[in-house]
Amino acid sequence: MGEVRMVDVGGKPEVFRSARAVGKIRLGAESVERLRSGRVEKGDVFSVARTAAILAVKRTPEIVPLCHPIPITHVSVDLRVEEDGVVAEVEVSAVAKTGVEMEALTGVAVALLNVWDMLKKYEKDEAGQYPHTEIEEIRVLEKVKLGAGGEARDQDMS
Repeated sequence: MGEVRMVDVGGKPEVFRSARAVGKIRLGAESVERLRSGRVEKGDVFSVARTAAILAVKRTPEIVPLCHPIPITHVSVDLRVEEDGVVAEVEVSAVAKTGVEMEALTGVAVALLNVWDMLKKYEKDEAGQYPHTEIEEIRVLEKVKLGAGGEARDQDMS
């Protein structure tokens, strides 16, 4: 008990891997309207959230200590405004010995945290609290692992 160790992936082949994750931040009506109209004091919320998500994906091993550094080959970040908030979806690809689910999840979480940061001024109530703002439903939608011959292996779609 009390021991920690990184899993040894040295004997595994490098194969194509991808993962898609999604999450949502619930926001008040004023924040949603400001997003839609581009009237956010701190600037372009989606550009900042997208950039932060990409940086977070690349730095996942620094904040999730047992993740292996992975040579990321692609990151896409989709952000969309809904009636009651913003949905973030991040897809990560790599040719590696281990999967990229944690990178995709980290990208989603950081994108949503940056949305919160940029809109917090409009989310606070009279007491300075956040009674309705909530990050929720962060999960992996899909992971793909293609074998050396290109065949789909270990495919998981939630």
